[in-house]
Amino acid sequence: MAHIDYFLSTLSPFTYLAGDRLEEIAQTHGVEVHYRPFDVVANFARTGGIHPSERHESRVNYRLQDLKRLSKRSGMKLNLKPAHWPTNSAPSSYAIIAAQNAGGGDVGALVRALLSACWVEEKDIAEDAVIRDCLSRAGFDAGLADSGLVVGAETFGANNEAAATRGVFGAPTYMVGDEVFWGQDRLSYLDDYLTEIA
Repeated sequence: MAHIDYFLSTLSPFTYLAGDRLEEIAQTHGVEVHYRPFDVVANFARTGGIHPSERHESRVNYRLQDLKRLSKRSGMKLNLKPAHWPTNSAPSSYAIIAAQNAGGGDVGALVRALLSACWVEEKDIAEDAVIRDCLSRAGFDAGLADSGLVVGAETFGANNEAAATRGVFGAPTYMVGDEVFWGQDRLSYLDDYLTEIA
């Protein structure tokens, strides 16, 4: 059975703007989502991208304009310049990995809670208290923020390698086998593809 490898970054506004559409598509087609948080900034250097701080002013300005338009169209609030961005994405990524391994809650809801904390609620998603709150709200034991550190670190590293070797160069990226769908604006293409292979 097909599954979706979801390469995501908790620092990505475009990942935030995907909302819950991936989970809706997966449910419609009866496929599993494997959440694979990775370090998108480190990935840029490995895949020909440019660190955000080094991008030309025209690219930076366009990104802000586009995010504003996407936010309006989706009806999702978005702070274009959140107080705690960028921050260390590893702790929130470890929490997602630990939650997926533990089960018992809603991983998609956890991802959305962390993204919303960063892009709407002006919270630092590298802080334990924020991560614990997001875990609890998604139906997980808040203690996963501590207990999943070792496995989380190992899996996060493996996700980074997998992203670089499988052709992932940005977030969000959705993969079904070798088929790559980059960006929240390509979710309809993913939906179409899953219909084709059903």
